[in-house]
Amino acid sequence: MKHALGIDIGGTKIALGVVAENGSIQANTTLPTDSRLGFKSAVQRMGQAARMLFQSSGTPVTNLAGIGVGCTGPVNPLTGVVDNPHTLPGWDGCNLIDALSAEFNLPTWLENDADVAAYGEYHFGAGEKADRLVMLTFGTGVGGAAVLKGEIYRGAGGGHPELGHLPVTNDGPLCYCGRKGCVESFASGPAIASAASEMGFNSVDAVFAAETDNVSASKVLMDARDAIAAATWSILHGFLPDRIVFGGGLVDAHPAFFVDAARAAISRARLLDTTAVSVAPARLGNLAGLVGAARWAIDQ
Repeated sequence: MKHALGIDIGGTKIALGVVAENGSIQANTTLPTDSRLGFKSAVQRMGQAARMLFQSSGTPVTNLAGIGVGCTGPVNPLTGVVDNPHTLPGWDGCNLIDALSAEFNLPTWLENDADVAAYGEYHFGAGEKADRLVMLTFGTGVGGAAVLKGEIYRGAGGGHPELGHLPVTNDGPLCYCGRKGCVESFASGPAIASAASEMGFNSVDAVFAAETDNVSASKVLMDARDAIAAATWSILHGFLPDRIVFGGGLVDAHPAFFVDAARAAISRARLLDTTAVSVAPARLGNLAGLVGAARWAIDQ
């Protein structure tokens, strides 16, 4: 059975795992991203962590098919260059493929983190048997990806669709994408935390805990819920997918909040056969990215 190293790089943490082609994780670990320490430091720390995984899993590096990397975007999967000053400051213009290939002497493939999470869910999770799968991930940002008949969907120039920046209103917080009112500016972890802070709450969890008893908390979460519903509406009519999967740290903690908002939006549609569309929380949780990245490397 083939194995690969899967790496999932987010703005807060990096997950690494040795994964078999059937999706089973032989060994895995996480470390803080600490992008402020620089790109070279991150590559060195990933190298050290990966070598410990090879040893603990009993998988020699020479037995690996390669390395699959999912990284918070924008990234260029064709060149390997990171172009994300927003959640990976200091990594701009750095080439992950070149750096990791040199570190391990293995073929390396780079994809957006939402793409590999969707790919993992397609093969082993909530997206199984869905020919047309769209996934949204909610955490430090809002990512999105589509897997169509087993292939990651790419846009013009090999680009990745930025579904987290679908407009949901013409007003609201200004997002780094260049406009006000995208779903990320209402429903990402930092967006909810920022709105909650203005209302006197000190964390996202505190807002969710107070939703039923506090008008301010209810308002913050209603804005997030409306954004999720509006994004679902656009995805539904733009893709007509078999399945919409919600993942990421916020969804792991509050799955019903996201799934119920999406289902309510779909129930209002009148132009489509909505009985053919299902919504589900991710099954692989925060392991979807490294599992999907490893499987992507094996499939190449």
